[in-house]
Amino acid sequence: MFAVHLMAFYFSKLKEDQIKKVDRFLYHMRLSDETLLDIMARFQAEMQRGLGKDTNPTASVKMLPTFVRAIPDRSENGEFLSLDLGGSKFRVLKVQVSEEGKQKVQMESQFYPTPNEIIRGNGAELFEYVADCLADFMKTKGLMHKKLPLGMTFSFPCWQTKLEEGVLLSWTKKFKARGVQDTDVVSRLTKAMKNHKDIDVDILALVNDTVGTMMTCAYDDPSCEVGVIIGTGTNACYMEDMSNIDLVEGDEGRMCINTEWGAFGDDGALEDIRTEFDRDLDLGSLNPGKQLFEKMISGLYLGELVRLILVKMTKAGLLFGGKKSSSLHTKGKIETRHVAAMEKYKEGLANTREILTNLGLEPSEADCIAVQHVCTIVSFRSANLCAAALAAILTRLRENKKLARLRTTVGVDGTVYKIHPQYPKRLHKVVRRLVPNCDVRFFLSESGSTKGAAMVTAVAARVQAQRKQVDQVLALFRLTREQLVGVRDKMRAELEYGLKRDTHLLATVKMLPSYVCGMPDGTERGNFLALDLGGTNFRVLLVKIRSGRRSVRMYNKIFAIPLEIMQGTGEELFDHIVQCISDFLDYMGLKGVPLPLGFTFSFPCRQTGIDKGILIEWTKGFKATDCEGEDMVDMLREAIKRRNEFDLDIVAVVNDTVGTMMTCGYEDPNCEIGLIAGTGSNMCYMEEMRNIEVVEGDEGKMCINTEWGGFGDNGCIDDIRTQYDKEVDEGSLNPGKQRYEKMTSGMYLGEIVRQILIDLTKQGLLFRGQISERLRTRGIFETKFLSQIESDRLALLQVRRILQQLGLDSTCEDSIVVKEVCGAVSRRAAQLCGAGMAAIVEKRREDQGLEHLKITVGVDGTLYKLHPHFSWILQETVKELAPKCDVTFMLSEDGSGKGAALITAVAKRLQQAQKEN
Repeated sequence: MFAVHLMAFYFSKLKEDQIKKVDRFLYHMRLSDETLLDIMARFQAEMQRGLGKDTNPTASVKMLPTFVRAIPDRSENGEFLSLDLGGSKFRVLKVQVSEEGKQKVQMESQFYPTPNEIIRGNGAELFEYVADCLADFMKTKGLMHKKLPLGMTFSFPCWQTKLEEGVLLSWTKKFKARGVQDTDVVSRLTKAMKNHKDIDVDILALVNDTVGTMMTCAYDDPSCEVGVIIGTGTNACYMEDMSNIDLVEGDEGRMCINTEWGAFGDDGALEDIRTEFDRDLDLGSLNPGKQLFEKMISGLYLGELVRLILVKMTKAGLLFGGKKSSSLHTKGKIETRHVAAMEKYKEGLANTREILTNLGLEPSEADCIAVQHVCTIVSFRSANLCAAALAAILTRLRENKKLARLRTTVGVDGTVYKIHPQYPKRLHKVVRRLVPNCDVRFFLSESGSTKGAAMVTAVAARVQAQRKQVDQVLALFRLTREQLVGVRDKMRAELEYGLKRDTHLLATVKMLPSYVCGMPDGTERGNFLALDLGGTNFRVLLVKIRSGRRSVRMYNKIFAIPLEIMQGTGEELFDHIVQCISDFLDYMGLKGVPLPLGFTFSFPCRQTGIDKGILIEWTKGFKATDCEGEDMVDMLREAIKRRNEFDLDIVAVVNDTVGTMMTCGYEDPNCEIGLIAGTGSNMCYMEEMRNIEVVEGDEGKMCINTEWGGFGDNGCIDDIRTQYDKEVDEGSLNPGKQRYEKMTSGMYLGEIVRQILIDLTKQGLLFRGQISERLRTRGIFETKFLSQIESDRLALLQVRRILQQLGLDSTCEDSIVVKEVCGAVSRRAAQLCGAGMAAIVEKRREDQGLEHLKITVGVDGTLYKLHPHFSWILQETVKELAPKCDVTFMLSEDGSGKGAALITAVAKRLQQAQKEN
């Protein structure tokens, strides 16, 4: 028993001594956490340099865009071919992806050798060989004369400008085929396949093996957004935000970046980490000075590193009694598979003795222990370096997503990771230590890169088909110049119909005289009360106008109009309005003061005088009974009498559009048009009295409230109305009416978007085909969301948050489509508004007999003010459709309320002038 203990003590002491001896010799290969964190920071800096347009040319980590924009969503289906060129064997694969989301993938494959004379010979012969192998595979599997999409895994650095194109930057590993560098490898293979008339293959995707690995794993785990290869070579890819990739146009969504991290350190950034063994290995390689990081990590080099170390230790008399063998001095005699075998638990020492003996050496027990420890240090350093670079990628992902903690999956493939017994455990442990704020799952790829190429092809085919369907929907909202000219001309015709006595009653654009016959001239003064009713809020204002200085001071209070009042009786509505006036006068201490009053009433009214307005119909959700066909001023006067607390002089009833024009006209005498682009849509302008047949008199001008929201109610613009417009119209409070407004105003744009999103979801193009209850709710998608989603400053992540608030669990791809839908709907609205405005300004130019018109449009409304692109698109459309008109758009401040007071002031001034005359 004592002898056994003595032997165990001797062996442990021997082992300890040998390990210390190797540790001293390979001191520089053992990396502390502090050093690894430093390497991680250096790699992060190189990633940033690689992504920058100006710094990419000199960056060692090339960060190549792959044009892979989406991961599998499990709706992929069909039959795909895949081929994998990049290792010691060449592989062709047929992949059948099951339909109906069954997530079943069937594969048949064939390996073909890659002889040295092919991979180091002429480039044309290489691609002819690949085409021959592909043809052989298709013949064997009975796939001749069948058109199939193909994905090509090409495991070398390529510069891509699209998914199906890639220019080889440089060969790596053992490949050296001449005349291929700086050419498109897809074109080369396509040309070679033309020799086989009986095969019909469409190459849809060129992918790196790392990208293929990520895509394979992402099919089973949608959280997978990183791919790593640790095999013959080493590399990593990950999903980067498009907004960070200077090398590619566009900011929306994400794209997979092939880091090509094997070249990290080629610029000298790792010289303090590299050892004399790394330098010797590099000098003896096919590509000295290149792929320095890969030469410290990958399977092509680990065995050779071990061999070089053993040679040096033997020379120093530290191994084998200083006796060498010719095999130990032969390059490539120790392979990475030998390193893995020597590190095996329990069997490792026996394997070491056998491997060393096969090299013509006579190792002692101590030699075997030492050699085994050399292998451990070399492979452990490999795992450490890999972990540092991977930790940098994970940190970048977390920071891109602005998360305190990241949960993600890394897809991994490669012989070193798969066959080395200790490697995965070491890698995982170090990664988790370097990034404690990342919860990382490591997913081993099965049939990785080749299956992955098929998955990229399947995704590309799906995205291509889905893109086509989405584009078909968006195309309905893209108006041609001819269509816009048509809208302009039809609007012009409707304006004329509305002005003429014979056609006025039949016109959809009502052209209502407002009896506002003058613009402010700066002499107006006094205190005026103004009311503003046009939405769910009602405003009461005191407006103090001081003449000469054009100074206006305003005091106002906002009151809510409850839904039951909006849709109750007319008497209840006006009693509520008078109650609000009473509260305001009390608040201002003006209960007994006589004040002239202007009433902004933002609904279609037929006026027979400036203080007479008969309501034609309610819009914007109002439905108060006993009002349509009645004079709104009379109803207000009656309500004031019923209260019997104060007496007000109601001088004018005005539309909010007219009020907007008057407000801007106070500042700019050129302002003769008013536009509202908000909850509703309307326009007014100063028309020559001689053209207004429905009013007596030919002298001077009068403001016409067009009520253009009804344009198209006669079917004249049905050619540009979509199924979504019809659905919104049918679900509204006034079906068949206000059709133009329903295509241009804030009250309806969000609802149009909602209808489109429902349709796209039903087609399986959004939200994984799942229509949430929130999305089914009418009015849930407000127009303010369009403004937020289309903001140029808004990252796609924030768009996803807005959609999540609406109960829509969106992917990045969903968010891009939603943003496109919002853009198409709002752009069309702005263009239609612009076409209508072009009709007005052209009419004003022709009426005045001018070659060129200079005019100002006063504008108000939340859509115009808050939407990031609406105003610009509207203005550009007017410029294009009315090129002889120089139109200035002036934003109205406190438009309609202040405008009502100004109209009242102008009316009082004109009344006074009449009396004096």
